[in-house]
Amino acid sequence: MALRFVLLACIFPAFCAQALAAEAPDAPAERAPDGTPTASPAPAAKTFSTGVAKGRDLLDSAISATSLDETDLPRLGVSNLAGIIGNMPGIRVESTGSDGFSSMTVRGLPLSGDGSKYLLIQEDGLPVLEFGDIHFGAMDTFVRADLSLSQVQAIRGGSASTFASNSPGGVINLISKTGEEAGGAVRYSGGLGYDLNRADFSYGAPIGHGWRFHIGGFYRIGEGPRHLGYNGFSGGQVKFNVTHDFVGGGYVRFYGKYLDDRQPPNAEYPVLLSGSNDKPTIASLPGTDVRRDTLNSKYTSTNLTMDENNNPMAIDQRRGIHGVSRAFGVETQFDIGGWTVSDRFRYASNSGSFNQELPFVFGPAAAMGTIVGGPGATFSYATGPNAGQSISSPATLSGGSGLLFLQLELYGKINKLDHVANDLRATRVWNLGSGKLTTTVGLYASQQSVQVLTNLNNSVVSVEGKAGSSYIDVTAANGTRMTDGGIMGYSFVMLPNPAAYHRYYDMQYRVLAPYGSANYQFGRFALGGSLRLDTGKVKGNTYGAELGNGRSGLTAYDMNRDGTISAAESKVAVLPLSQPGIVDYTYRYLSYSVGVNYRLAPDASLFARYSRGGRAAGERVLFTPGMDVAAGRPIDSSAAKTPVKQAEGGFKLRKPGLEVYVTGFWAATTERDFQIGADGAGRPIMISVVRDYSAKGVELEATAHRGPFNLALGATYVKARIDGDLTDPTLVGNTPRHQPSLLFQARPEYATALFNVGAQLNGLTSSYAQDSNILKQPGYVIVSPYLFVRPLKRVELGLSAYNVFDKLGIVSLAAASIPASGVANAQVLNGRTVTGSLRLEF
Repeated sequence: MALRFVLLACIFPAFCAQALAAEAPDAPAERAPDGTPTASPAPAAKTFSTGVAKGRDLLDSAISATSLDETDLPRLGVSNLAGIIGNMPGIRVESTGSDGFSSMTVRGLPLSGDGSKYLLIQEDGLPVLEFGDIHFGAMDTFVRADLSLSQVQAIRGGSASTFASNSPGGVINLISKTGEEAGGAVRYSGGLGYDLNRADFSYGAPIGHGWRFHIGGFYRIGEGPRHLGYNGFSGGQVKFNVTHDFVGGGYVRFYGKYLDDRQPPNAEYPVLLSGSNDKPTIASLPGTDVRRDTLNSKYTSTNLTMDENNNPMAIDQRRGIHGVSRAFGVETQFDIGGWTVSDRFRYASNSGSFNQELPFVFGPAAAMGTIVGGPGATFSYATGPNAGQSISSPATLSGGSGLLFLQLELYGKINKLDHVANDLRATRVWNLGSGKLTTTVGLYASQQSVQVLTNLNNSVVSVEGKAGSSYIDVTAANGTRMTDGGIMGYSFVMLPNPAAYHRYYDMQYRVLAPYGSANYQFGRFALGGSLRLDTGKVKGNTYGAELGNGRSGLTAYDMNRDGTISAAESKVAVLPLSQPGIVDYTYRYLSYSVGVNYRLAPDASLFARYSRGGRAAGERVLFTPGMDVAAGRPIDSSAAKTPVKQAEGGFKLRKPGLEVYVTGFWAATTERDFQIGADGAGRPIMISVVRDYSAKGVELEATAHRGPFNLALGATYVKARIDGDLTDPTLVGNTPRHQPSLLFQARPEYATALFNVGAQLNGLTSSYAQDSNILKQPGYVIVSPYLFVRPLKRVELGLSAYNVFDKLGIVSLAAASIPASGVANAQVLNGRTVTGSLRLEF
């Protein structure tokens, strides 16, 4: 029923628009500016359209918003979407340069899990996925930044709760070019000192009789900035849209996208930890460089697992994070009876895979050999240049450290993350007394499919630098081979329940959300409020031994078909296909937001706002204590949805050559989730989270222009707190992990018609590695200078250096305190990478 409604809601407005409008005459194209002024013009009124009822000047809007345009993006020093978003004030991003392996949040709201729970990514006004934290299917797996982008807009807090579902913290909207002006560009960029080549293109133009089009995309291939031994980056996307403008105003637009792209996850890597918990010293293992090495290696790229039908399936870890998205959409806007009606529809077929390697237990080879094969166990190389050779001196393993790693092989098979959505709204402006009343009513409908297999294998690995890691075979003293090509078991053998996390989700989520708003502007005041009622219907099946009730998830199986059952093959995780878990429930929550804006002067304003939004639980609740498995629904309403309360107030100033936006905020939420944490020995542990959080702080965004000098600044000060914890009350009062008190960005630039020279600076202060608040992660400042030169008209040469001083930027430390072994996992930013580019405009 919901799907039929979405399709009808799309078709009806499109036909109405054609019936009510006539063709527009050809309009002459205007030449686009080159974006490099030598003087500082008075800033134009900024109109913002994301997460609000009607686009209006920011000085008249009680919201906090940021926009990056196409001239800003090349100067940020990063090409992945999470890295771009992380340059916006108020937003915290954990990313090491790969799309799809990122975590994002806003204004101190917690990052208890991976992905983006409270912050929604949209593409041209509709969500990429309904939920931003789907296991192994993050939103940025299925969207990319390239030359087809016109702007990236972000709204933090405010009306994001009521103008989009599942986005109480904010909305990021990627806005595509639509061909208003004739012109385009091609750009080639290549790594200097590393192997990565990329070509971007963009072209759009009016084509007569009121029609215009735009096409753009990119393709890239190469090993990337870290040592892999194979092409970790491969693929790209193409986006296309065609628009028909109506004579009396309005338009209808058809658009499509095809994305097929893969890249390495740049996941956690073992490091040496010493010093004190307050000021730890972090160093690379012998023979490795944590800024340039990765666990991914051509010698550890293939193994086996069971698929969703309990049949053996080969895994190719070289596919990394692989996203495939085929999307088609229709967008229209027209006027009827004094109302402006708009409708957006999109269907996206999404699939792919997720591959990651993660050290789980590590120590001296002899100790690890005892764990796997008992006393007297011996070792041999299973893969790599020394495959088949026995290891007489285990002290030479892992670059001479003598360490051996028992590793998790994480695999997610994304069969289907299809998303279909329609957003229909109507807006009218009424003359009321001495002011204007703007009213909006709308209806959002969507359907999200989640068909995903998750699987974990265990392996034995020697970690070597420069893509030299190899699988290690372990043989017991009695001659029994305990591993198959380095694989300990086709399951999570190091847990009491080895079948844990071998799961299959086959779910459908339907959302229907009517919403409305009213904004009255009179004199210097603007008062507004909005409501949204989200109703979700969740149906489907889950499969996994963890559901209990006699379900079996472990068996013996001849995985390699050699006619015998090895020790590893006696521990094979399977799905109890005849005993699915039934999921069938409905949730509902009301969101609201009220705000007031006061125009102090033509160039300044004050605003205040209070909002209460929500976030549905998604598939993450299904294998947790929050689910009643027998009943097929959450144990109570609090497990089905997460409330988020926010208050904010700020000052805005816009003068010729200067813009300043300062906002104070408070946010609070109650959360049920689970996160991968770490104990004092540096071992990953799964933690059930039932907590109350709060955060307060101030964010600053400012730009200054004087002649050829430009400066952009952003900063966020946050004081976050765990207010309650049902499972571990000792954490109450602590700061949530990975939450620095200060994040900041700065971009000074000198711009002329001939060249632009500047640098992007990103930094943060120290934070705690875990919620226990013992081990601190050091802060850092990353400096990324750039130079763009235009020696000829329409020709631009570029040189940029990300992390030019090769700083060790810690994203996360997987330890609660410095372990006795002195070894822990860490996720770090890329080291220095220099990129050259050539851009041709036409």
